[in-house]
Amino acid sequence: MNSEPILDLAHLAHIELLTPKLEESRNFFINVMGMYETERVGDSVYLRGWDDYEHHSLQLTASSKPALGHYAFRAMSPQAFQRRVAAVEKTGLGRGWKDDNVGHGPAFCFTDPDCHNMEIYYETEWYQPSAELKPALKNQASRFPDRGIGLRRLDHINILASDVRASRVFHEKVLGMRLTEQVIFDDGSEKAAWVTCNNKNYDVAIVEDWAGAKGRLHHITYAVDNREAILRAADICLEHGVSIETGPHKHAIQQTFFLYVFEPGGIRFEIANAGARLMLAPDWKPIIWSEAERKKGQAWGLPTIASFHTHGSPPVE
Repeated sequence: MNSEPILDLAHLAHIELLTPKLEESRNFFINVMGMYETERVGDSVYLRGWDDYEHHSLQLTASSKPALGHYAFRAMSPQAFQRRVAAVEKTGLGRGWKDDNVGHGPAFCFTDPDCHNMEIYYETEWYQPSAELKPALKNQASRFPDRGIGLRRLDHINILASDVRASRVFHEKVLGMRLTEQVIFDDGSEKAAWVTCNNKNYDVAIVEDWAGAKGRLHHITYAVDNREAILRAADICLEHGVSIETGPHKHAIQQTFFLYVFEPGGIRFEIANAGARLMLAPDWKPIIWSEAERKKGQAWGLPTIASFHTHGSPPVE
């Protein structure tokens, strides 16, 4: 008999990026990506897409090198929050509580087996638009921006792991996420996994770190409404001198239509189409991609660009 699924996490809530070029990174996300600044506290700037409902979904923090600060999930309820805290504490990976948070209540801090910093919380501050940002349609969080690409909301994070299986099992068995797709090579090694905590096709992608390092980031992704918005995003990036790595194109795995660029601090950033696929089946069977299938490249046969397998944050010596 299958065990009851754990549905204690609501969604990926926010990500903290460390950047050696705070002001340039802030300008990139506000003026090119079209995000809104909610607040600035100390060495951190807090930003959100126009339809992100919380105080922020992205935190930029000044640092000596580009890296992932942490990523956070919001729990489904106070009770779900406590259940996941208890589950994490049993693993020995807990790091304790943080109460002085900007935009949300107490958070439990921990790491996954690969040393990525993570948080869970429940109490949050809902974004309240100012008069000039109040939308005409009351069921969206704020007005569509009149500048840049106009990122709608946070979509997912892609982390690099020295042990994909260990990180994937942690996200599944401890946090309660569902596996939707994975890559397994001919020797049985698990090269990548995609997991979700809701009906999106994935909230977290876990990919093998070619350097064998721990705690590194591959990229983060924000969603726009459709493919046409991504094509326009490429033109806007070109106009602003943004470094485009690859795309617009379509992934075979998960079928995400994508554009990859680099923000000024050096972190890879993806713009993708919102709601490309939904996992509505409660008994979804994970799709497994073989080594030969993975090496065919992207959906329409374009080879994966070499830097996609060599660039991560922070860079390795």
